[in-house]
Amino acid sequence: MSDTSSTGATVTSSVLDRVARLGDELGRFDARGLPDDELVALVTALEELKCRAEAGQVLATAAFDASQRAEQAPAGVPHARQGQGVALQLALARRESHHRGQQHLGLARVLTRELPFTLDALRAGLISEWRATLVARETACLSREHRAEVDQALGHDPHAWSRWGERELIGELRRLSYRLDPAAVVARRRRAESERSVSLRPAPDCMTYLTALLPVATGVAVHAELTRTADSARAAGDERCRGQVMADTLATRSLGQPDAGVPRIPVTVNVVVSDEVLLGVATRDNTDDTAYVEAYGLVPGALARQLATSSMDVEGEAAVHLRRLYAAPDSGTLVALESRSRCFPRALADYVRLRDRTCRTPWCDAPVRHVDHVQAHTAGGPTTAQNAQGLCEACNLAKAAPGWVATTSDAAGGHTVTTLTPTGRTYDSTAPPLPRPLPRHRLGRGQPAEPLVTPAVCGRVHHSWSEWTLEALLQHAA
Repeated sequence: MSDTSSTGATVTSSVLDRVARLGDELGRFDARGLPDDELVALVTALEELKCRAEAGQVLATAAFDASQRAEQAPAGVPHARQGQGVALQLALARRESHHRGQQHLGLARVLTRELPFTLDALRAGLISEWRATLVARETACLSREHRAEVDQALGHDPHAWSRWGERELIGELRRLSYRLDPAAVVARRRRAESERSVSLRPAPDCMTYLTALLPVATGVAVHAELTRTADSARAAGDERCRGQVMADTLATRSLGQPDAGVPRIPVTVNVVVSDEVLLGVATRDNTDDTAYVEAYGLVPGALARQLATSSMDVEGEAAVHLRRLYAAPDSGTLVALESRSRCFPRALADYVRLRDRTCRTPWCDAPVRHVDHVQAHTAGGPTTAQNAQGLCEACNLAKAAPGWVATTSDAAGGHTVTTLTPTGRTYDSTAPPLPRPLPRHRLGRGQPAEPLVTPAVCGRVHHSWSEWTLEALLQHAA
């Protein structure tokens, strides 16, 4: 047994050395001066090499999964929880999010267990990992036997289907699937309808993509109604273009407002902003004129001031509430809070979410769903901001597996979590710096930028903010 392990370790070390040497050689490579035909041939060879490397990652992923499960079983880990944390370790190794790690792990299991011919095409450099993913995805509704039939049909001539476009490949896979098991294809459609959802992700230039996954009939009907409303508005003389009217109509109807122009923002939006940015003070220093909007990210200071000054309804009531959240001038970190309770109080949990912004696992930018202890409460970890981190649900559950250890420090100039994986690798995650407040001795320096928050506006903003802001404004005016 020990001889086999030693031989495997030697082979792995040899492969790692060769991969490292190849990487160094490619890193020093200079393509200038080569003939065009050789350059094209080189691009093809590197593409095939990339596909073969992806196949190597598939095989290593499947082997690592099996090894981790084999270690967890004798340790008494329940069968349903065996393999927990494997996807996260693989995601960290590939410098990707936990979600992507789960996808890579699922693909590796399917290719090595159920799609051997597709795996062979990947190992031969004929297809990419994405093409292999399409095969796995489009045959997911089939039984193992029917899936094997589709895979074998592709294996008869891999060179032919490796040249197909994506639509052609997907069409052929669906045709084969429907021929083998039409009931499974229909059931897949019904299951897809049950997975309808709405998501939000950032877009360039302070915009967002609000995406709705709907059944085809519903989606077409919604789009037709928005189009009809836009055409009617344009015919009545509305100066907005059709796309603008459709977007505004979607927003106003979702917010319960009448179809009358640009929608107002009647809900609380957490904006973390320094007083210097809010007041529009242009100092002699190179000040960072940005703010942070929860669930989106950094936005220009001008937009934060616009939210503060223009988001009032016609009666003068505050339509947007601004939270008083300030960072320390020296480090850019928020003031710490703590609690004696095991569960994080709401205010402290909100503080951690705004400090961490997204999941604290490196390369994972999923929204924070859980605020959890870095050092477990059962191990004596306090319920404080220093011992807290915001995590997505998947990462929090994965780190509950045996062998994960995490500690905190401020060594990197901010709240830093160091995570040790079961295989001994360490990863650091430092909370992003937040807008820093304007020191009191600088309130009278510089010229205000436009638009400036005025005392009249400040009186209509949430009272937890107004007293301090009014004091700052009066000092600045003096």
